[in-house]
Amino acid sequence: VQLVESGGGSVHVGGSLKLSCTVSDFTFMPYCMGWFRQAPGKEREGVAAIDFAGSRRYSDSVKGRFTISKDNVKNTLFLQMNSLKPEDTAMYYCAARSGDWLTLMESAYYYWGQGTQVTVS
Repeated sequence: VQLVESGGGSVHVGGSLKLSCTVSDFTFMPYCMGWFRQAPGKEREGVAAIDFAGSRRYSDSVKGRFTISKDNVKNTLFLQMNSLKPEDTAMYYCAARSGDWLTLMESAYYYWGQGTQVTVS
């Protein structure tokens, strides 16, 4: 299983970015996929998750600003980030797990990408 993130970069406060994560060799069903982030000096935290049926879950810190989605044909996971704040600055990771538990718990995921940096200033 390989997960490769892209779309990170630098953006001004209030701006938008859309992250992508291409997934290969992941054939589990059911499954969940998620976006996590880790700021310098902080623990990695769950941001958003989506399951095979399209149900979504968000952390309180991003609810209403971020949207997670997936393209099953292209095997790609997305994170649309709007109204970005300086506190959104972090390395963003996509992750995947088998099973239908829609969780933002980091330890529940066992396939991870290498991350893409998002900087908001």
